[in-house]
Amino acid sequence: MKYILVIGDGMADDPIPELGGKTPLQYANVPTSDKLASAGVLGCALTIPDGMQAGSDTAILSILGLDPRSCFSGRAPLEAAATGIKLAAGDIAYRCNMISIEDKSKEFGENKIISHSAGAIDADESNKLITDVFNTPAFNEIAISAGIKIYPGSSFRHIAVQSMQGDLDKGSLESRCSSSAGFSETKLTPPHDHIDESLGQHLPSGSSNAEILKTLIKLSHEILNKHPINEKRRSEGKLPANCIWFWAEGTAAELPGFNKRYAKTGSVISAVPLCTGIGVLIGLEKILVDGATGELNTNYEGKVEAAVESMSLKDFTLLHIEAPDECTHNGDLKGKIQAIEWIDSRILAPLLDKLNKKGIDFRILFMSDHRTLTSTRGHDSGAVPFILYDSRFNKETGISFTEEAAAGTGLTIQGTGLMDLLFEEK
Repeated sequence: MKYILVIGDGMADDPIPELGGKTPLQYANVPTSDKLASAGVLGCALTIPDGMQAGSDTAILSILGLDPRSCFSGRAPLEAAATGIKLAAGDIAYRCNMISIEDKSKEFGENKIISHSAGAIDADESNKLITDVFNTPAFNEIAISAGIKIYPGSSFRHIAVQSMQGDLDKGSLESRCSSSAGFSETKLTPPHDHIDESLGQHLPSGSSNAEILKTLIKLSHEILNKHPINEKRRSEGKLPANCIWFWAEGTAAELPGFNKRYAKTGSVISAVPLCTGIGVLIGLEKILVDGATGELNTNYEGKVEAAVESMSLKDFTLLHIEAPDECTHNGDLKGKIQAIEWIDSRILAPLLDKLNKKGIDFRILFMSDHRTLTSTRGHDSGAVPFILYDSRFNKETGISFTEEAAAGTGLTIQGTGLMDLLFEEK
């Protein structure tokens, strides 16, 4: 028996007036998903523990059987693990986004966040911009004194690490960054949850270390706003990557091994460092797919081929598709619907066809990790629909894969119980 978890990131949503009161899942043409729902088990999962912020970090940990309340130390350390960044004891990792902000007001904080991803900027431009920012003398002097180093990443996603090691002035740094004076009291916010809002109210706050991060953010805008790359982007009708944004702070993460808990080998396939990092930390093999972007236009076919190959070698495969979430954050409802339909036609349909032709018995868990709401362009902690399908058994209930239909089954489980359900341990 082989097992595969397919996550359509942020697919679940609330009813939308523009769609006649339907959700994107209800509106989309998803015959393969509907077939799986009709032939399998449809239900709802609570993937975000009460009191925790909704996001793929807490949600995917839950789905993989880990309670975020006891094992979550921040999103950035999980992403750091995906690229092999080693965090020393006491180090703090941050996600450092390239974002787009308005340039309408002379008062920096009155400008709005336009895009959390600088218009889905490509990796080459983004890496050049973040490198230039950290190499600018005025910026570099502050970053070095605070022990902050940048690790360029993929697209708009970079990792910054604030270290308490080496030749730093430990006394002054501790006064800024210790758990009592800096890290634990520093308040940082996800940019994708505050699109079209004035950025001033969401800048780092709560500690002296937050003031340093705020200073760096403001200074980055001064450096980036007139950067030649951004001038060129504007001339091409693209959004400028004219500011950086620190968020998702956390300390070094350790997670219990997947094989030890479930006696299963496994792989992770994702274009997103967060999902890959969680997989790496629990002992899943990282599989990289050429052309996988984390955006609407990604290598769907390559991911399917990688998943089928993985399933021939491993017991469990995690296949993650980011597109629905990114489209929602970007305010692209049409793109979200397209992403859901492509997951159905370009991921699920060929995946099932290839597995059936190979004569492999398999169980598939297909779901959204969390809700991403078109109304707010942010995450939500409500229950998400899931399908559990076993290739050995088929029934015809006629039920469809929607939030409403899943809620109507009366089956609601905690996210941490999904792996037991997939592996037939309950």
